[in-house]
Amino acid sequence: MRILYIDIDSLRPDHLGCYGYERDTSPNIDRIAANARRFTNYYVSDAPCLPSRTAYFTGRFGIHTGVVGHANINADIRHRGAARGHSNRGTYRTLPTALRQEGHRTAFISPFPQRHGAWHVIDGFEEWVDTGEFGVERADVVYPHVEKWLEAHASEEDWYLHVNFWDPHTPYDTPEEYGNPFVDEPAPRWLTEDLIEEQYESYGPHSAHDLHHGYLTGDGPDDLERTPNEIANREDFRRWVDGYDVGIRYLDGYIGKMVDLLRAQGVYENTVIVISADHGENQGELNVYGDHQTADDITCRVPLLVRGPGIESGVDNNLYYHLDFSATLVDLIGGDVPSSWDGRSFLPSLTDGETVGRSFLVTSQGAWACQRGVRWNDWLLLRTYHDGWRDFESVELYNLTTDPHEVENVATDNPEVVDHGMALLNRWHGQRRIDAAIGSDGGNPDAPRGLIDPLFEVIRSGGSFYLQGNMEAYTDRLRETGREAHAEKIETYDGITHQVRSEQPR
Repeated sequence: MRILYIDIDSLRPDHLGCYGYERDTSPNIDRIAANARRFTNYYVSDAPCLPSRTAYFTGRFGIHTGVVGHANINADIRHRGAARGHSNRGTYRTLPTALRQEGHRTAFISPFPQRHGAWHVIDGFEEWVDTGEFGVERADVVYPHVEKWLEAHASEEDWYLHVNFWDPHTPYDTPEEYGNPFVDEPAPRWLTEDLIEEQYESYGPHSAHDLHHGYLTGDGPDDLERTPNEIANREDFRRWVDGYDVGIRYLDGYIGKMVDLLRAQGVYENTVIVISADHGENQGELNVYGDHQTADDITCRVPLLVRGPGIESGVDNNLYYHLDFSATLVDLIGGDVPSSWDGRSFLPSLTDGETVGRSFLVTSQGAWACQRGVRWNDWLLLRTYHDGWRDFESVELYNLTTDPHEVENVATDNPEVVDHGMALLNRWHGQRRIDAAIGSDGGNPDAPRGLIDPLFEVIRSGGSFYLQGNMEAYTDRLRETGREAHAEKIETYDGITHQVRSEQPR
């Protein structure tokens, strides 16, 4: 079977036409989607980039691999201990290895291993092409490598090609000569002037008032043509969203080129095409702009489109993890899903349109905030352990049906729903600890630190790598802009203690 997996960094589904977006950002993706199976509640288990791709390629939750962040001990997979043989072809084998064992040629076109020192993600790939610019390269840099590989191998049988595009990721640097197809179109209407004003008075890295990373480090704003220096009004917001949407539209043109190439090779109808992402991208939700710092619906929900021979077209609204798709791919080619994976195949949905989703999901964030989300029915519950220097409550609740952009925290008005969400979280967490203790699913009792929750290792190490060493620079920034109370809060609690205080008996 031929499988082309198009992995688009930072792509949120609701900015694609096939998911209902008003702007025409994705004409080529939409044409693929017209005959594809489209998944509407498909989530990465662990965000952002490094934890997400680690979970996808290993089929295991971050709480089991230990990879929940971008630095320190929680950026590397925990050693397998006694379970490690002379190679990694056994029970803890990766997705590329599992595909290769079934006779598939495996290739990876991406700078990702270099960008994050993520050498474990190339385990099982026969070929790796580093596109060379550490994840800031545009589609015009990536595509020639894809073209070369497909011209050489597309007509062969049984291959898996995984390609990364990065254009929706900041900085939004689509060539200026490409223009702006959306210059006369309004930005999404959910973000009002009143809400922008409220966000502007708040705080946090990549928030409305502190939009660029340089505001965190004391280096000042970034000098970028397509983005403003702050979000002070809806015009700023329109310009910001334009930068993101233009990036999607630009890379979409190269997806069209890939389709044309497959057609020219005579294999388009016989190739399974997958379009997905490593995480979404908050564009004002929870006062995060152009980043992926939370365990919420916007950061963790991603598109999944699957088109090809034997795939039932249509829409699946059930809940799935992205590591479930790893298991599904192995199942699709007739392989055995490794017993040490947390992922569960949903092949019957792809081939027969059957309902096989999960009853609830738990998402994780450890690169910025230390946070877990619980997703079920209409609800998203966020449990924050370290707030990443943001104005988060320890527990927040959102009704995603009535409030998809997470504007109103309704935890106080729905205590019974909060209790249920916390019970689901505790149930999930307890089961993962049992897995680790007895070697069930993705757990490994032989792994060093295997019974320790890696999110709390991040907290013990001082919190987010991106925050460490930047407190003085950022609190100076807050004081200079009249937000002294926020500076004092960060200096006093450093993202943790104020949450504990709020939970003490009165």
